[in-house]
Amino acid sequence: MTTPILLLNCGSSSIKYQVIDGDSEQVAASGIIQRIGQASGTLDHTYQGHDHHLDADFADHAAALDQLVKVFAEFGPNLDEVRAVGHRTVHGGEAFRSTVVIDDAVLDKLRELSPLAPLHNPPGIAGIEAARAVLPDVPHVAIFDTAFFATLPAEAYTYAIDKDVARTHAVRKYGFHGTSHSYVSQKVAEVLGRPYDGLNQIVCHLGNGASISAIRDGVAVETSMGLTPLAGLVMGTRSGDVDPGLHAYLGRVLDLDLVGVDDLLNKRSGMLGLAGATDFRDINSLIESGDADARLAMDVYVHRLVSYIGSYLAVLGHVDALTFTAGVGENDALVRSEVVTRLEPLGFWLDAEANAVRSKQPRVISRPGSPVTVLVVPTNEELAMARETMAAIGG
Repeated sequence: MTTPILLLNCGSSSIKYQVIDGDSEQVAASGIIQRIGQASGTLDHTYQGHDHHLDADFADHAAALDQLVKVFAEFGPNLDEVRAVGHRTVHGGEAFRSTVVIDDAVLDKLRELSPLAPLHNPPGIAGIEAARAVLPDVPHVAIFDTAFFATLPAEAYTYAIDKDVARTHAVRKYGFHGTSHSYVSQKVAEVLGRPYDGLNQIVCHLGNGASISAIRDGVAVETSMGLTPLAGLVMGTRSGDVDPGLHAYLGRVLDLDLVGVDDLLNKRSGMLGLAGATDFRDINSLIESGDADARLAMDVYVHRLVSYIGSYLAVLGHVDALTFTAGVGENDALVRSEVVTRLEPLGFWLDAEANAVRSKQPRVISRPGSPVTVLVVPTNEELAMARETMAAIGG
């Protein structure tokens, strides 16, 4: 490897990582540390086709990264060769509209932004601090989930609340999954052999978290997630859009405080709340068995998605490409079929045979002559992060 880049994605109790050569863009190593701060943590590391597993207790992110350094030293690759570290950073607020090299001032600003993403930014900051302690002599770079959507027009990101409250407390739509939406939309242009700035696209990032974007001529103009990642589509455990009055109503009838309502909508809603499952393989099995709740959950999921696609078609005026990505979008043919079939009158013509093919490669699943090209494009957020890191360090 000539320019190894270490990429870290820190959650509240986990760290996902990869080492990618910034020049060849080949993955050299990957792994995940789980159950940080809990009993019986695990570390799974893959290097040169060999898998290594470790059971250990990780008191915090610093302890987890200290152990990761030992794993790299024992099994490879050599961390001394790492040229930079890229950190997935969920919320950049209005302060960060693009990737930045991290210094103490950037960390201070990220701490200020933590109230906007209390579940995501604090563990990310903990990971940055721990990684800077372990690898102090290389640049560390923050890649923001929100940055791709910094181009949203004011009419799209402004909430109709008291303007002084909104300005004082930075209340607006920010959008998330931006790294994925950026990577996938650029890959679509490559697959279609068309210039990126000459395409109108809708990208559906459908995983446990789910979001959709409208991209006009390579510029994001609308997205479903908002101030937080709770808004928009139905997700694995998140409700997506609900009546804003629901918070006050549930507080009254269930005697819940705001934390309790937030927990309900973020962790006990979505497909889990409707069907009792988040894995679409389980949901499809339940539907096949005649489970009415699972069938309704799928209908709600598809209805919400179709509604967003229809509204984004109106926003864009015309659409060249509709793309499905992430775990559900890439792997669940039933979801894609139900969505595109409902959109057929609007010029989305599904090729059922192409849709049924399972592949890790980008592919077109619409029929020849379809006014809108429908695609499946696997996302690769880590590669996008590596590219952003290389650009930030002048590689």
